[in-house]
Amino acid sequence: MNYRISVFAFLAMVMITQLEAQERPQNRVEQYIDSLKSTHRIEYLGEGEKPSVDDERALLDIFYYDQFRNAQDPRAPYFLFMSRDANFVMGLGGVVRMRGWYDWDGAMPNNGFIPYNIAIPMNPARSKWLGSTPAGTALYFRVLGTNARVGDYQLYIEANFDGYNQRGFLLKKAYATLNDWTVGYAHSTFSDPLAEPLLVDGQGPNAYVSTTAVLVRWMHNLRKDWIVAASVEMPQSFVGANGTTTQSIDDWMPNVAAFSQYEWAPNQHVRLAGILRTLPYRDLVDGKNRNEMGWGVQLSSVMHPFKPLTLYFMGNYGRGISSLTGDLIMGNYDLVDNPEKPGEMYTPRLFGWYGAAQYHFTPSLFAGFTFGQLRYLPDYKQAPTEYKYGLYSALNLFWNITPRIQVGGEYNLGKRQNVGGQHRWAQRVSLMTQFSF
Repeated sequence: MNYRISVFAFLAMVMITQLEAQERPQNRVEQYIDSLKSTHRIEYLGEGEKPSVDDERALLDIFYYDQFRNAQDPRAPYFLFMSRDANFVMGLGGVVRMRGWYDWDGAMPNNGFIPYNIAIPMNPARSKWLGSTPAGTALYFRVLGTNARVGDYQLYIEANFDGYNQRGFLLKKAYATLNDWTVGYAHSTFSDPLAEPLLVDGQGPNAYVSTTAVLVRWMHNLRKDWIVAASVEMPQSFVGANGTTTQSIDDWMPNVAAFSQYEWAPNQHVRLAGILRTLPYRDLVDGKNRNEMGWGVQLSSVMHPFKPLTLYFMGNYGRGISSLTGDLIMGNYDLVDNPEKPGEMYTPRLFGWYGAAQYHFTPSLFAGFTFGQLRYLPDYKQAPTEYKYGLYSALNLFWNITPRIQVGGEYNLGKRQNVGGQHRWAQRVSLMTQFSF
């Protein structure tokens, strides 16, 4: 009942925000984006006069407005090549990012702050940790254009230093878009990157869905303020087979994802998304391959109810979608063994949510707070040491020294609760500096 009341209150707030949107002056986030646009160095290609200011701005806007752009993605590149007819623009950019942190009262075994990985009991050999990483440093290449025969198109490639020891160079995204169609390696249609707050922690809230996949997506503007999308996506299931009575086998059916979104202003929306998955396994008792259906629903939003304030929300529920979330991706929870029927597996439920607020003192100085939880809800009794739920929180402060140089500090507090009642809290302070070019 409390969950339903919260959802209704959230939707009411969305409606009120939408009614006021047309009269609201430019918010602080938009003011910061405008400051970024003024930093570009544009080289013009071809003969003739330079494009008009309006045509130039329309192309630049596409760099900063993307349904699947994450808050930690690189800024639009400093150097841009633009045709004089304003039908083509190309940029090569990136970000140099460094993070450092200190854990106490028990150290995390990884760079990200992940409540699932809080050790119970604490490992005395890992009580403190001072660490740093260049993970998140990235390079990307983007082309935007319009052709009289084929329409609007886009090419995008991004690679991050997130590989071996966080220094290996790995592909993060690679896709092509032609009008309403996207083909390639991109954020899942079930995700909502715009609804994630900016954090120093590279992992993000434990209920956040941040999965990427090779996909084919259709996304269409029904009218000015409604967007719908659907996709087929390559699967990657995490099956907890025991190897004795059950065995994991290759995925053979694509995931199907879709969303419907109401958008009352740029970078402000409420989205309802869903996903269907076929999760296969082998029953070694009966000697048969079997399939279970996984599904999930998600409600998410980002909005600016007041000029200096940005609010974020995401809630998700489903079966067999654990590998799509922040915490449970650390285990094999999409399919688990049925303890009452050897050889049978089932899709356990999960419920996760987070809310965040970001307050801009100025367009360049802002603070944020994020809190959320993820609950694992199996159908059968679990071992006392099994994960029951995790809590995640972050309090941070960011300063854009220039439009392209940013520093930030953050305090993280998290909790892991086990089925048997044992629990532990973990704490971290971290600093981050980045330069976008």
